[in-house]
Amino acid sequence: MTAPSFQTSLTELQAVLEACRVLAPAVEAAGQAIIGSIRHGGKLLTCGNGGSAADALHLAEELVGRYRLERRALPALCLNADPTAITCICNDYGYESVFSRGVEALGRCGDVLVGFTTSGNSANVIAAFRVAAKLGVTTILLAGRDGGKARNLCAHEIIVPCHNTARIQEVHTLILHQWLEAIDATAWPDLLP
Repeated sequence: MTAPSFQTSLTELQAVLEACRVLAPAVEAAGQAIIGSIRHGGKLLTCGNGGSAADALHLAEELVGRYRLERRALPALCLNADPTAITCICNDYGYESVFSRGVEALGRCGDVLVGFTTSGNSANVIAAFRVAAKLGVTTILLAGRDGGKARNLCAHEIIVPCHNTARIQEVHTLILHQWLEAIDATAWPDLLP
């Protein structure tokens, strides 16, 4: 297999970004759901596998830390961040339960769960969405391709119209950065100077 040139990858990404313009209302609505939850005392939970785990970590750490502006720390927790919890749950319940157990333990009505799965078929992310729905946790799917088995399970669904995992993840990063821009633009009650 020959690797595509950088120019080829850029051209492909440009086409995917153009196709994603239709996602703008869904991206903005999901971002407002996150802001509304935090504003009313809720928290953000995130999860994903592999590269999507990195995206889940990225989103959560930017809330607890900061993105660009100085502001108070915001409540967010990545469910794939604790290797001891992951190995305990996997050992006792199986990998499919690794995120749903975390949602069961930590999710409360009014919280938000963002699940990243490029295929939409990650069984553990789907299981987390199902538990979250039972608890009144707002669910946000970030997927690609056709949304897979996770399609139609969430309150907010953002499905990147592409089959290339790399391009899907690049758009997911753009989306999470857009949410962080919106969060930074929010007037939090105890905003630091």
